[in-house]
Amino acid sequence: MITARTDMTGMETRAADAQEAQYEQWHHWPVNWTAVWVGTLTGLAVALILGLIGIAVGAHLLGPENRVVDLHKMSIGALIFSICAAFFAFVAGGWVAGKIAGILRSEPAMVHGAIVWLVAVPLLLVLASMTGGGFFGGWYAGLAGTPAWGSSAALPFERPDALSASATEAERAQHNTAMADYSQKVRTWREDTPKAARNSALGAVTALLLGLVGSVLGGWMASGEPMNFTHHRTRHHASNRVPI
Repeated sequence: MITARTDMTGMETRAADAQEAQYEQWHHWPVNWTAVWVGTLTGLAVALILGLIGIAVGAHLLGPENRVVDLHKMSIGALIFSICAAFFAFVAGGWVAGKIAGILRSEPAMVHGAIVWLVAVPLLLVLASMTGGGFFGGWYAGLAGTPAWGSSAALPFERPDALSASATEAERAQHNTAMADYSQKVRTWREDTPKAARNSALGAVTALLLGLVGSVLGGWMASGEPMNFTHHRTRHHASNRVPI
């Protein structure tokens, strides 16, 4: 009995030491890059399709004359469409990445969804710099940096032509009126440019953050686990699936 008790004590000690050694080890989560790239392309494709639909139905308008100076004047329909497009495009991307990777745990699935978003951000920046960001929705156009419509060369109205030397008094008066109107428009345009640039950047930030949330939730959905924050506490009792 003494020997058995000694052996049991020794076994418990060795088990505790092994558990402590195992606790100190690093446990990495492997990244399935094939799934990430397919999920990224899925998110970009869905965002492009929704952006083109928004342009077709008038929810998004292209061109410098359609810049947003006052957020209160933005239509509710355009706002709802922009939010849904930015969110659900990356939900699709995160879901596809999680399904292709075959992940059955919510945590690594959400990480894969976030990586999909990380890969998509620089691609969106490149597309926006090539003047293609507007096709993904009005909010993504702010990723292009300094807006092209911030310069005088991109004004949506033309400067009146110069008068000839033989112009009559009536033509001169008409030209002076047109120049005064043009100067007023240019002044208003330049005063509104900082507001429009701020709103454009705000829209881009909102779209990116919505995309991040959507990609994480899409990966979570792909794992098939209950979407609550307490499931991990009872996971070993409620599920017999092999952990990833």
